[in-house]
Amino acid sequence: MERKSVALSTQKQKRQRKIIHFDCDCFYASIEMRDNPALRGKPIAVGGSPERRGVVATCNYEAREFGIHSAMASATARRLCPDLIIIRTDMEKYRLASSRIHAIFQRYTDLIEPLSLDEAYLDVSDCDAFRGSAIRIAEAIRNEVRETVGITISAGIAPNKFLAKIASDWNKPDGQFAVLPNEVEDFVAKLAVKKLHGVGKVTAAKMHKLNLKTCKDLQNFGADALTEHFGSFGERLFQLSKGIDNRPVSTDRIRKSVSVENTFDTDLPDLDSCREAMLRLLPKLQKRLDRLDRQYSIKKQFVKLKFHDFVTTTVEMVSENTDINNYRALCEQGFARGERPVRLIGVGVRVEPLVSNSLSPSGNQLSLLPELAEMPEQRKRTEHERNS
Repeated sequence: MERKSVALSTQKQKRQRKIIHFDCDCFYASIEMRDNPALRGKPIAVGGSPERRGVVATCNYEAREFGIHSAMASATARRLCPDLIIIRTDMEKYRLASSRIHAIFQRYTDLIEPLSLDEAYLDVSDCDAFRGSAIRIAEAIRNEVRETVGITISAGIAPNKFLAKIASDWNKPDGQFAVLPNEVEDFVAKLAVKKLHGVGKVTAAKMHKLNLKTCKDLQNFGADALTEHFGSFGERLFQLSKGIDNRPVSTDRIRKSVSVENTFDTDLPDLDSCREAMLRLLPKLQKRLDRLDRQYSIKKQFVKLKFHDFVTTTVEMVSENTDINNYRALCEQGFARGERPVRLIGVGVRVEPLVSNSLSPSGNQLSLLPELAEMPEQRKRTEHERNS
């Protein structure tokens, strides 16, 4: 009996992980085209108005052919494509669609790590459906999303999260791609370094100067040399270059920050106007913090400013609350870095999970924005109306 238990334990340890990364295709835009079929085949974007200096949240593939992408100014997008149809975001509708998709996920596994409304990792290693075939599970989920939610979703299947995420982008839109365990070595060897998580333009440029263009190049360069040139990130790069990623699919999504921001119709010319605009954002921040799980505590306050030339700066300080005087000081420091008109202001907090359920390390509950709580009722109403 003991020998049988050891054999079963060994078999369990050798169990091959099966990870699926799902990513909806241009999610917000897909929902809008679903609800208004007349939009299909036309370039559309979801986001803010060009007249109000809005930005593109997402766009469909017809719009992408014009070079439009998320986070682009709506006015720029309209210049690139004069016929672009821009639709205002409807987050409640998108959240409803997301919850329906996640309900489908849950029929196959409880090991779900949501990354956003339209993206998630699933660990289906122990799923018995379709005799445990992750490829067929992904196909079934994609078909069900298409039939019941009315949009398309792409999938990547691999032995780990890193490879699954890359694979999900391989056959977009409305496709899937699998990297089987015996294919990992050849797959990553040809992979461009820019595909690696954490490799941005600066790191990629540094790699190219070292003639590091593919994961095979990173492997040959070696872990020690990568650490010498890229610090602690070098070891991670070496692991990824070999297709190694032991991160589990985590069902506990940890928040790192809570913030609100606003892009203004007209640039704010001076510090006083920035302070006034920033204070009007605080009730909205309070509202979001009220919805935050009480198992978090505040660790820092921060203010973000984007100047009229699109240069962005963020100033933060260690804090256990949302003291308004701190925000005023941070705003002043941020403005001093540019001393020029401001087009966007953001305010927020960095947070981390608490050990206990309801108290911060100092013993205080998340009783936030005390000065706002003491505002006269009429003033609070005015502040709220300005941000509605």
